[in-house]
Amino acid sequence: MKKTLILTTALVGLAFPALADVTVMSWGGAYGAAQTEGHLKPFTAATGIATTMVDSDNPATPIKAMVEANNVTIDVASLEYADAVRLCDEGVLEPFDASILPAGKDGTPAAEDFLPGAVTECAVSTDIWATVFAYDITKFPDGGPTTAADFFDTTKFPGKRGVKKGAKAVLEFALMADGVAPADVYATLSTPEGVDRAFAKLDSIKADIVWWEAGAQPPQLLADGEVAMTMAYNGRIFNAAIAEAKPFQIVWDGQIYENEMYAIPKGAPNMEEAKQFIAFATSTDGLRQQAQWISYGPARKSALAEPLIFNDGKTEMAPHLPTAPENMKNALESNWEFWVDRDAELNERFNAWLSAG
Repeated sequence: MKKTLILTTALVGLAFPALADVTVMSWGGAYGAAQTEGHLKPFTAATGIATTMVDSDNPATPIKAMVEANNVTIDVASLEYADAVRLCDEGVLEPFDASILPAGKDGTPAAEDFLPGAVTECAVSTDIWATVFAYDITKFPDGGPTTAADFFDTTKFPGKRGVKKGAKAVLEFALMADGVAPADVYATLSTPEGVDRAFAKLDSIKADIVWWEAGAQPPQLLADGEVAMTMAYNGRIFNAAIAEAKPFQIVWDGQIYENEMYAIPKGAPNMEEAKQFIAFATSTDGLRQQAQWISYGPARKSALAEPLIFNDGKTEMAPHLPTAPENMKNALESNWEFWVDRDAELNERFNAWLSAG
């Protein structure tokens, strides 16, 4: 049996012969840049294996099409948790041998070092991220929104709203804004009445919504003044505010958080190198390196043992992570089982609602 090489950042600087090119498909923008700086470049420096980043609005869609067409050109894909589980069940992803994952930097076995649920049959967590909402503080000089309910109050806080064009996270956010406690969201959304309630809440601002599909769009919508506030991925707003000095403020009330996962599509052209890349990227140092480029939390305990500092060299990341205690007061963990079962049904309802005008 061919042995799989376990790589660590201790290999940086060693000379390796040119090997296959590992192609990674991710989400573009600040997130893709964080993975490039935190994972791809260090992996190439450590191993000599070239890497290429390819952007997608949602990698789950193109990799499924590639596998079905038997024409896979991607070695590693960055996937939302529910998509990773669903695609694994559908045979789109390669089963992942968790035994190749390195121990934590402190020696803790990987199985104990990763947070619960962070390693699945076909995927490994790269970070914990959140859907939040944010606003331009210059639009509200007398004080901006502080709750999920405020996002839907266009009388008190006038202006357009940026909303993700899809059911996932949007329906949960609408229910929390309507007063449903996080612990009750999925029980509510499992009933016809609960679904109706979520869409009724969205109806209240439908005329003021600007829809977005790619994660790079919300900060741009704010910067261009097209919206006064927008749903967004927390790391994208953090980078715009800290790295680009934009006057943006995140509201954590009603945040929806989950793991992002690395997975290998079935039939990836460079299978062994893809496994090496994932083992490297999800090591203690690999997760810390990405977290120093964007405010998504590492999914290993050992990666959180020391303070994380943004690449500006001065901003401590802990208060900006979805898992910071202050940010978790009214937070919801995305239920992957719910979305594996209900994604098609609720997106069909969502699209019908959209087309109804």
